[in-house]
Amino acid sequence: MSQAVFRNARIVLADSVIEGSLAIADGVIAGIAGGAMAQGEDFDGDYLIPGLVELHTDHLENHYRPRPGVFWDPMAALHAHDVQIAGSGITTVFDAVRIGSDLDLPDMFGHARGMVEAVRGARDAGWLRAEHLIHLRCELPSADVVEHFEALSDHPTTRLISLMDHTPGQRQFTSMDAYKLFYAKQLGVTSEETERYLAAALAQHERYAGPNRRALVARAQASGLAMASHDDATLAHVEEGIEDGVAIAEFPTTLEAAAAAHDGGLAILMGAPNVVRGKSHSGNISATDLVRAGLLDILSSDYVPYALLQAAFVLPERVEGLGLSAALATVTANPARAAGLHDRGEIAIGKRADLVRVRVIAGLPMVRGVWRQGQRVS
Repeated sequence: MSQAVFRNARIVLADSVIEGSLAIADGVIAGIAGGAMAQGEDFDGDYLIPGLVELHTDHLENHYRPRPGVFWDPMAALHAHDVQIAGSGITTVFDAVRIGSDLDLPDMFGHARGMVEAVRGARDAGWLRAEHLIHLRCELPSADVVEHFEALSDHPTTRLISLMDHTPGQRQFTSMDAYKLFYAKQLGVTSEETERYLAAALAQHERYAGPNRRALVARAQASGLAMASHDDATLAHVEEGIEDGVAIAEFPTTLEAAAAAHDGGLAILMGAPNVVRGKSHSGNISATDLVRAGLLDILSSDYVPYALLQAAFVLPERVEGLGLSAALATVTANPARAAGLHDRGEIAIGKRADLVRVRVIAGLPMVRGVWRQGQRVS
């Protein structure tokens, strides 16, 4: 039997923070007690929090494609990603892998398959620090997204899909001028090249987005996969998602869409970098404003893994009446529940011993130790 005791810790429970100790046996939390103990690993007053649960990070893709046109070995990219994920206190991560070829990436399936197979192989070999699952980001206007889905979805690691449409003038980029600026800056292209890309992208949207959405929803429902909408901007977007049976509204761009999603029973997910920066990188609604309005359930690190922990500690400072337990729930219990992972996400007897030791230094929460199922991984 594998056992351990942590003492002299500030333990963040679902509704309070206590000073005391925690016992682990066989990978689960076996005991929680207030007060001092003589034995066990001394946490010296550091926080003990649940392992973070990340539902949507593009970070594996960023390691795999560190520059436009540069592709890394997928297993090496996964290794670098895993080290940073675990080191940021994330013990369960849904690696977001985009499927559906793009005008800029005509061979997207080869890239997506390489990343997915790396995750599955590394899981089977048992060398990953965090638990990695797959989130398929389905680009609806793509001609081959359904084909990619059918090839990559039928595996226990695939647990979540999102229905995305990044067509210029849609959802995240309702302003065509904003999109042109973003696209030109990302790829370093001329205004003429940007205009040609816009025309081709709009044509693909008209041809494929509607039929692909219907096909993917039907397949996800038949497979029992959780679904998320993405960048909902209007009431119509939210109503479409509810009708399709989505469970999570990722990154709603307006207060109207967030309120409608909340009323419809969807879990609302926003980016932790938005909280840390105090604003959206693309000029949409502030995640902190949604917290104040009671319209945010889940935070995602999106493109900066450490932002997940940082945002959870920042929120109580910015939102009056919000305690640390409630703030941490947005990165632990709430995403675990939304993904159907009911064995983790909080410090409670019988839950998985996915735990993080944190000390606040110069106003920043610093990770000093990470355990997954009672085994130290970082």
